[in-house]
Amino acid sequence: MEASSSKFVVKLLPSLTDFAFLMPIVFLFGRMEGVKTLLSDCDTGWHIRTGEWILANGWVPAQDVFSFSKPGAPWYAWEWLSDIVLAKINALGGLQAVVLFSILMLSVTFTGLFLLVRRKASPVVAIAMTMLAAAASSIHWLARPHLFTLFFLVLFYAGLEQVREGRARVACIPILAAFPVITILWTNLHGGFFVGTLMIGAYGAAAMLQSLLGAEGALGAAWLKSRSYFASAGACLAASLINPYTYHLHVHMAAYLRDPWNSQHIMEFLSPSFHHPTAIFFEGMLLLAASTAVWNVSRGRLVEPILMLVWAHGALLAARNIPIFMIAAAPPVGEAIQQLLLKLPALNLAGWVKKTAERFNRITEEMGQTEAIARWHLVSALGMAMVAALLYAPHPPKKFRSEFDPKSYPKAALATLRGDPGARVFTNDEWGDYLIYSGRKVFVDGRSDFYGDDFENKYIDVLNVKYGWEKTLNRFGVDTILMPPSAPLTGALKESSRWRVVYDDGIALVFRSNVREPGTQISEAGRGDGKGRDRKVTKIEARDQAITETKPKLRSEHNDVFAQSLE
Repeated sequence: MEASSSKFVVKLLPSLTDFAFLMPIVFLFGRMEGVKTLLSDCDTGWHIRTGEWILANGWVPAQDVFSFSKPGAPWYAWEWLSDIVLAKINALGGLQAVVLFSILMLSVTFTGLFLLVRRKASPVVAIAMTMLAAAASSIHWLARPHLFTLFFLVLFYAGLEQVREGRARVACIPILAAFPVITILWTNLHGGFFVGTLMIGAYGAAAMLQSLLGAEGALGAAWLKSRSYFASAGACLAASLINPYTYHLHVHMAAYLRDPWNSQHIMEFLSPSFHHPTAIFFEGMLLLAASTAVWNVSRGRLVEPILMLVWAHGALLAARNIPIFMIAAAPPVGEAIQQLLLKLPALNLAGWVKKTAERFNRITEEMGQTEAIARWHLVSALGMAMVAALLYAPHPPKKFRSEFDPKSYPKAALATLRGDPGARVFTNDEWGDYLIYSGRKVFVDGRSDFYGDDFENKYIDVLNVKYGWEKTLNRFGVDTILMPPSAPLTGALKESSRWRVVYDDGIALVFRSNVREPGTQISEAGRGDGKGRDRKVTKIEARDQAITETKPKLRSEHNDVFAQSLE
């Protein structure tokens, strides 16, 4: 009876799985800026408005519906299903619900990662690896569609590990056969679906290489061991064609990812800086991954080295890939650390080191036995309930206010703009996203690849007050300019006799043209349908934070979010 009662009590207690689930919440509201972090990029706003447009019209758009600079130009809402999800959630519970859903996605993703590492290491090592992965990944914690890619990455990773271990079915369904079906969903939720196909291909390549380098050494035997992986990867690639834009999606991805303009101007495509003090977490995982790769190669295992090499390369090329690398590296690194801890007592080391290792291994083994007892995870449910209660409180604490930060976005200035709904407003791309969310047509916004390199270069030239900037504004009939006080363009407008300040609150200034009435279009370019100008492609992955090099303030905010999460 006492044993039964004791087990019942244990079911009520929190576990390390609960801690993994609550970890993103602790990071967000304990070390970061809470909701402000998740809503620090207003791309969330235009995703919601896109979803609302799709729901209202009953189809996925093929032409732009948000800009006055390229009206009717070809536009592909690749993340249309995510847009619908966000729009539905927003309609049901407002931005609070969007934030709560994003937190839930992060919690489920890192819980899944913890369970994946836990299969290869002790609970203590698993939670440490999960914390490390979460800390470095927090730079990408935004209420945006890319959260689906992180979730599906963990799902595919767990499935592939089961297949490699000989458990090829779940509920009588072959795992490799299920991947193409999941890919259809993934493709329409986010453009990072190719990550899943690459993961499967990596397992297939590793199986083939291990067979070729092993005792069999025959191509036929190698093919037999890898063909199921390659067949699944091929089926996933074919399944990804099931989207509103068919193969055009893949053409776009190839063109966009190869475009050198991105690595020069879009922040998330820049290589990470190792000079920032918080980069030590990413750097630490790189070093651990390199050591783990060597250890696995020495044991004749190639899956782990291939995965870590591919995604480490991706992370070093573009900071946006850091979360993918951290998730891919956590399980093999955790396994290597666990094996090292088990071997320490038998090595020729100082006595205190052996005793410490033995004590640690004994404690972690006991914790593993306790962790094996099924829990009700009431703490996790309570944590989410508390977050929801604070988000929906009449006067929520600062970190729980579900709004786009009025100190970063021109919320108050919109009152001035509402008095002239026909005004053609020029502003930076980040505030352009906010204007779309507010229901206005824009000159430019965060869909950088929709506008094309030529257009984006002209836009940057205007921001930096380069030669011909006024000509560009006139070409598109811009009669109103919305700028932060620190922008170079703001200073030039104050000195110009052609523009006058009509609003200034210290966060945003509104300028009106002195040479024409607001909203008057003076150029043919503004009337065009947008066809034939620039590249006819659009983004596959929303840009997560500041986009151009002309916005140093927003770029520093991006780094600060990373720093605050790890202080």
